[in-house]
Parts: sequence; structure tokens; C-alpha cells
Amino acid sequence: MSTAVLRTEIRLFGREPGGIFWILLFPTLLLVILGSIPSFRQPDPSFGGLRPVDAYVPVAVLLGLIVGGVQSMPQTLTGYRERGILRRMSTTPVRPGALLTAHMCVYGGAALCSALLALAVGRLAFGVALPRQGAGYALALLASVLVALALGSVVTALSRTTKIAGAIGSAVFFPSMFCAGVWLPVQAMPDALARGVGYTPFGAAAEALNRTAAGHWPGWAHLGVLAVWFVLLTAGARRWFRWE
Repeated sequence: MSTAVLRTEIRLFGREPGGIFWILLFPTLLLVILGSIPSFRQPDPSFGGLRPVDAYVPVAVLLGLIVGGVQSMPQTLTGYRERGILRRMSTTPVRPGALLTAHMCVYGGAALCSALLALAVGRLAFGVALPRQGAGYALALLASVLVALALGSVVTALSRTTKIAGAIGSAVFFPSMFCAGVWLPVQAMPDALARGVGYTPFGAAAEALNRTAAGHWPGWAHLGVLAVWFVLLTAGARRWFRWE
């Protein structure tokens, strides 16, 4: 990957306030809004004795990944392809693959920054404990980022125009938010629903993050689900992706 391409894409990302807000700031803002509700700062038996605000920190972490990987990255890459930028790059020493890799680094890095911000605000503003299993949490978070980017690559591959990318991205976005626990954290879901959600990419990610936050190593079953989804989504993106 060309470092010049990466630097250029970082500068371009910094000039888009919409991307900065929705990826970096919105998940933490949602956490602050929910944490400001008094009942969300009281232990709740339906959350396993946790406070709802404790359960929503992993949700905020995953929300940044979903927005960056599923919504923002496909729109940008599809726009480049629609305007012929990728085709023109194929005639230069900088291959289109360098641009794709740079975008994954930019949006993956933004999602990780969003996760760190949510963890920091949760700790400082609401006293949410930091993950007790740091290494396991880092592993689960990295796996979740890779799956989000792979899913975004599939959305990009299937989209001929930015309008189609927006439509497909939205169709994937809302179920992903549900599985991540935006409307109802996984801990509060009925057992049958939680088991089913655990087989989805972000449901497995939520379970892995919750376990490591509580001090346990992420379950191998959850890491296995993430690995399988990553392999399948990456294979699909490679099969269907077109530069023009």
C-alpha cells in the first residue's frame, strides 16, 4: 500500500464532518444520552445485575464499527468507482488495490478510535469498569473490526452506484444494529433470541466483548463465528468486486 495514498485518504476523511460525527462521535453521544437517564445508572436484574449504561458501552463500541464499515466505506468506494477514479488509477503505478487497502485502514482506524472514545467516556462519565481481560478484549475488538470491513466490502462489491450502496447498506445496517444490541442489549434478550443472534457477526462480537469486559477470555465459539463470517464475507467480496 502506498503511504501517499493513505495520507491522502486520511486528509480527505478529515474534511468530511459527516463521517467524523457518525463514526467517531455519534456512538459516544448515544452512550452519554442513555447514561444521563437516572434509571440507566441503577443495577437492573434483566441485565444480569449490571447497570444498563454498563451494558451499552460494548453496544456503542460496535455501533462505530457498523457505521464505519457498513455505511461509510461502501459509499465512498462506490463513489470512486462510479466516477471512474479506480479505472484511471489502474493506468498509473498506484494500483486500485492500494486505494482499497487505504480505505480499510482509514475506516478501521476511525472505528477503533470511536471504540476507545466510548470506553473512555463510559469510564470517566459513568464509572463503567474498563475491560478486565485486556488482551481478550483487544482480540475480540480486532476480529469485530475485520468482520465489519469485510461486510462493507461485500456491500461495495454488490453496489454499482452510490444509491444502490446506500440502499444495500441500510438493509444491512439496521439488522446489524439489532444484533449488536442497540435496541436491546444481548444480556437482556430472551435465551432463544440471544442464541440465534450469537450466530450473526455482530451478535457474536457483542457476546465476545461482553465476556472480556467481565474478565473472561472471549468464547472460542464466538471467535469461531467471527472467523467463519470473515472468511465467507472476504471470499464473497473477492468474487463479486469489480473495479469498473
